[in-house]
Amino acid sequence: MKRKAKNITSPSSGPDAKDTEFARKFKETISHHLLSFQGRDPERAGGRDMYKAVAYGLRDILVEKWINTQKGYYTKKQKRVYYLSLEFLVGRSLGNSLLNLGIMDQVEKVLVEMGLDLDELRDIEEDAALGNGGLGRLAACFMDSIATLGIPGYGYGIRYEYGLFFQKLIDGFQIEAPDNWMRYGTPWEFERQSQLFPVRFYGHTNTYRDDNGRHRVEWVDAEEVMAMPCDMLVPGYKNNNVINMRLWTARASRELDLNYFNQGDYIGAVKSKVRSETISKLLYPSDERLEGQELRLKQQYFFVAATFQDILRRYKKYHTRFDLFHENTAVQLNDTHPAIAIPELMRLLVDEEGLGWEQAWNICVKTFAYTNHTLMPEALETWPVEMLGKVLPRHLEIIYEINSRFLDRLAAAYPGNDSILGKLSLIAEGSVKRVRMAHLAIVGSHSVNGVARLHTDLLTGKIFKEFHEFFPGRFNNKTNGITPRRWLLKCNPDLADLIIETIGDAWITDLDKLRKLEPYADKPEFQKKWRMVKKNNKRHLSEFILETCGVNVDPDTMFDVQIKRMHEYKRQLLNVLHVIVLYHRMLSGPGRKITPRTVIFGGKAAPSYWQAKLIIKLISSVADMVNKDHRINGALRVVFVSNYNVSLAEKIIPAADLSEQISTAGTEASGTGNMKLSLNGALTIGTLDGANIEIREEVGPENIFIFGMTAEEAEQKRMHPDRTPREICDANPVISRAVESIADGSFSYGDTELFRPIVESLLSTGDPYLLLHDLEDYLRCQEQIGRAYQDKKSWTRKSILNVTRMGKFSSDRTIKEYAEEIWGVPVH
Repeated sequence: MKRKAKNITSPSSGPDAKDTEFARKFKETISHHLLSFQGRDPERAGGRDMYKAVAYGLRDILVEKWINTQKGYYTKKQKRVYYLSLEFLVGRSLGNSLLNLGIMDQVEKVLVEMGLDLDELRDIEEDAALGNGGLGRLAACFMDSIATLGIPGYGYGIRYEYGLFFQKLIDGFQIEAPDNWMRYGTPWEFERQSQLFPVRFYGHTNTYRDDNGRHRVEWVDAEEVMAMPCDMLVPGYKNNNVINMRLWTARASRELDLNYFNQGDYIGAVKSKVRSETISKLLYPSDERLEGQELRLKQQYFFVAATFQDILRRYKKYHTRFDLFHENTAVQLNDTHPAIAIPELMRLLVDEEGLGWEQAWNICVKTFAYTNHTLMPEALETWPVEMLGKVLPRHLEIIYEINSRFLDRLAAAYPGNDSILGKLSLIAEGSVKRVRMAHLAIVGSHSVNGVARLHTDLLTGKIFKEFHEFFPGRFNNKTNGITPRRWLLKCNPDLADLIIETIGDAWITDLDKLRKLEPYADKPEFQKKWRMVKKNNKRHLSEFILETCGVNVDPDTMFDVQIKRMHEYKRQLLNVLHVIVLYHRMLSGPGRKITPRTVIFGGKAAPSYWQAKLIIKLISSVADMVNKDHRINGALRVVFVSNYNVSLAEKIIPAADLSEQISTAGTEASGTGNMKLSLNGALTIGTLDGANIEIREEVGPENIFIFGMTAEEAEQKRMHPDRTPREICDANPVISRAVESIADGSFSYGDTELFRPIVESLLSTGDPYLLLHDLEDYLRCQEQIGRAYQDKKSWTRKSILNVTRMGKFSSDRTIKEYAEEIWGVPVH
């Protein structure tokens, strides 16, 4: 059974003349694109042909609105915002474009008249694999909000030919396959083949005196790669505003070396082309080898260098001087990946445009803003000085000059305090000198923001405390948000319809309006409808799980969901331990009343992250045993949904009853999965970490389940533990039995070696994620949840209130704060 997303503002009465004319023109458009673009006979076209024809038809509508939007920017002389991100996890575009253009019903009707099913066409589309996880999905939500709020903005990144990887589970082990999302091409982009920009690598620098006697530097003898822009259009919600993500793809400066070719060396003839185009081939190449690290650095500079050539091209159309550059241009760095943009802009201003250092630096700092996304020290990006100097020789010189001037300022502010100079320096000394990209981003930006209040407090109070003291007012908080268009209206149409039927549709662009739903939280008839929507969503997901995973799950069980990138700090292992405890309880006490559950996992582990991959294997092994054990009569099911992506999230999130947000306090910057699940009526079990704290404040402590240590308590526990993990096991037979069952081969057919690394990490006194220290309270909290779920009226009320109180977590609110407080762009 297919679910139909609805265009909530289309009339329910019969077709009017305008709809009839739209239907006629859109049918003609589909036929035109089948014939002219694809060379297909409309009467014999297959599903993929029809999907592309419909997509091209929508792209026609989008590009017309985009051109008008761009003209408006120039006419009004508006300040431009450039959002630089190595990832944009956009998912599928067909359904989102139809919703935001407000023509879902009209197009669906046209397709029905042509004998086509819109949902089937939507399923044909590949997810655009341009990101990995929360960072990329946040960027995509921000693009939606920038378009909806009418902010003159652009997204800049890389158009990867292959995504992170396609995840398969074979015998429970994660196997990575290429994610060739472009195998059939994509109808959603425009390749701008006439706008190639050269990007240079390697070479060396020369110094000289110009005609005015000034000291100048030139970068010479460099290799050159061409950057070709590919524009993907992003419509705002029913406002005729369309912006674009400009994603760069690498092209060789020479397609073929004829000297090699004529000598019969056909491989050598194209070697340079292949090496050049590798830059945009794959998202996050493995950095286990130096070659992979160098490729990552080249990717970052490639898109930054092309982007700034494009920004300057646009600026120079109407300006001959750079005095007002920062008043016309705002650049947001989404984490440290684009931080090489700071020395690149300095190079352009000083070397190419001839500005003095101080003037260029003043422009640079006023132009850039930096968003930090991590509290994990290992995730604060650094590059070996030797490698950076080899790949980008001029940029290393500029970074050293930035650092020298910064250290002079530090020395003046802290005379005699050499330790603070070493701590804040852009260069980390050691056996291998490294450039600290986060330090570069902080020094080179006028704004540095965290993405949740706790995250920002930890940045300013601990991780970057001295920077915060030296640059008062530079640090600020911008709590993340999600777009309600994709994460409620599109992914959960039945719930959206119920809400619209009850309070109207103003919440779609003003999520605070959901508060109007609160008076209905206790109304029995409304609660009944709410439960029916959730039940239907769970039924759809159950059918999908049976079809793809071969596991038969009961929609009447609690759907307990943890879907996110696999990492030890996110503590999927804590969830598995609870599953094992539940399983043991069901076996040892058949008469005990335990709330039936379906525990759903999804997420990818980095290819070289062996511990996370082993946790996936453990989940799969536990699932295999639990799901086959007839003694528990289906009261517990465990599912790992492979190849988790945006489209899968849109299926799983509307069906979730319980949202697992259980990272060790003080490790998650914000999280946005927690927001998506709450917005769709799931209750949260979580630690006081990331945005969970703010969700608790908004929904009320009685409507969320909090357990475990605070960030401060966790830090204290690491430094001064009162018990070792082994002592916790010895004192608690339930925990001891769960850990022992992993160790003794109960879930690995007697193999006691397979999961030994997991057991050792659990029992290690140096476990940084404190799993066993939090496990007792987690188990207590889960028992409380089991009892609460049995009270359907109370649970439904909590579910409704979670949705009604999620207004703060709209990305519209977040972007409005960025625009007004960082970018200096008014939002009307």
